[in-house]
Amino acid sequence: MEAAPVSVDRATLQRKVVRTLVFSQILGGVGMASGIAVGALLAEELSGTEALAGVGTTSQVLGTALLTIPVARATAARGRRVGLRWGLSVAFVGAALVLAAAVLTSFPLFVVGMFLFGGGTTANNQTRYAAADLASPAHRGRDLSVVVWATTIGSVAGPNLVGPGKALAQALGLPDLAGTFVFSLAGFVLAWLVINWRLRPDPLLTARELDTAERNARREPVGGDSPSRPVGEAGSDPASGGVEDDPNHDGSMRRGLAVVRANPAALRAMLVMAFGHLVMVSVMVMTPIHMKHGHAELEVIGFVISVHILGMFALSPLVGIAVDRWGAPKVAIVGGGVLTLASLLASRSQAGWSGLLLVALFLLGVGWSCTLVSGSTLLTSVVTTDERPATQGLADVLMGLAGAAGGVAAGIVVGTLGYSALASGSAVVGVVIVVVGGARRGRRSRELGTTAG
Repeated sequence: MEAAPVSVDRATLQRKVVRTLVFSQILGGVGMASGIAVGALLAEELSGTEALAGVGTTSQVLGTALLTIPVARATAARGRRVGLRWGLSVAFVGAALVLAAAVLTSFPLFVVGMFLFGGGTTANNQTRYAAADLASPAHRGRDLSVVVWATTIGSVAGPNLVGPGKALAQALGLPDLAGTFVFSLAGFVLAWLVINWRLRPDPLLTARELDTAERNARREPVGGDSPSRPVGEAGSDPASGGVEDDPNHDGSMRRGLAVVRANPAALRAMLVMAFGHLVMVSVMVMTPIHMKHGHAELEVIGFVISVHILGMFALSPLVGIAVDRWGAPKVAIVGGGVLTLASLLASRSQAGWSGLLLVALFLLGVGWSCTLVSGSTLLTSVVTTDERPATQGLADVLMGLAGAAGGVAAGIVVGTLGYSALASGSAVVGVVIVVVGGARRGRRSRELGTTAG
C-alpha cells in the first residue's frame, strides 16, 4: 500500500492527484452522459406515455442530492478514495438495474435504477473538492476548475455513444436503448479502478496529516523532527489513531449545518452555488420545450444544448485562474451578473431557433461555471480540513435539491405563464447571487477567501 512521509512534497502529490482525478472524471463523465442521453427516451418507452418521460431524470437528480449524504460521511471517516468509490459503486448498481428494467419492461425498477444511477453524478461532483485538498491557496481555484473542465470530454463523448450503444444492444440481444447503459457500466468500473489504484495516498487524509504536522511544528519549533509515519492511507485514519489533534471526523449534514451557522462565509459560498444551479437548471430544462413550440428540429435543439454544455465546462480553467487572481467573491459576482444577462436574453428570445437563444444558453453555462468554481473554492478556503466533507456534502445536497426544485417549478411556470416569465424570474435570482457574492465578508472570509485561499 503506497504511503507518503510527513515530509512529502505537497506540490508533487497535488500534481499526481489532479492527473488521477481528471482521468477518473472523464471516465465517470462518459458513464453518466451515456445514460442520461437516452434516459428520457427509455422512460417514455417503459411507461408508455410521454407524460412520464421526465420521471427518470427527476429520480436521478434526487439520487444525486440524497446520495451525497452517505458519500460525505464515508469521506469524512475514511477519506476521498472511499467516498468516491462508494458513489461510483452505487452508480454501477443503478446502471445494472436500468438494464434489467429495460429487459423486464419494468418502469418502477427503472425509476429505482435511475435514483441509484445518480451516485455517478455525486461522485463526479465530489471529485472537484478532492482536487482542492492538497492545493496551495494560490492555485486552488485553478486545480479545482481543471477537474471540472474534464467533465467536458465525458459530456461530449457520452451522447455520441447512442449509435454504437444501439448496435451493441442488438449484438447482445438487449432492447436498443439499453445498449448505452452498457457503456455507463464500463465507464463507472474504469473510473472506480482509477480511483482505487491511483488516488494514493488519499488527498484528504494526507492534508489532515500534513496540517497536523505543521501545527505541531509551530508548537514545538525546537528539535522538531516529526515522526516519519505514513499519511493518507487507512492506517492514518483517526479510527486507527492517525490524527490526534483533529479527531472529529463527522461528515454528517448536522455537522455541516453547525459549521455553516458559525461561518457566514461558508453559507455565502453554498448560496452562490445553490442559486447558480437553480437558475441554470430552470432555464436549461425548459429550453428544448421552448424551441419545440417554435417547431425547431431535434438536431438544432441538440446543438443549442451542446453549446450550453460547452459554456458550462470548457471555460472553467479560465474561471479558476480568475478566482486565484481576483478572488472567489468577485468571480461569484460576475457569475451572478452573467446568469442575469443570460436569463434576460432568453426571456426575449422567440420560440424555436434563434441566435439570441444560442447566446443566452452559452452565457447561462458560463455563469453557472463562475458560481460553481468560485463557490466551491471559497467554501474549501474558509473551512478547516476536518470540516470539509460535511460542509462540501451539504453544499452539494443543497445544489441538487435546488436543481430538482428548479426543474419542477420551471415546468409549472412555463405551463401557466410561459418561457419568458420563467427566464425573467431566473434573472431576479441572478441578481440575488450578485448581492450574496458582494455581501460584506467577515474576518475569516477576508483571511481565507478573499484570494481564493
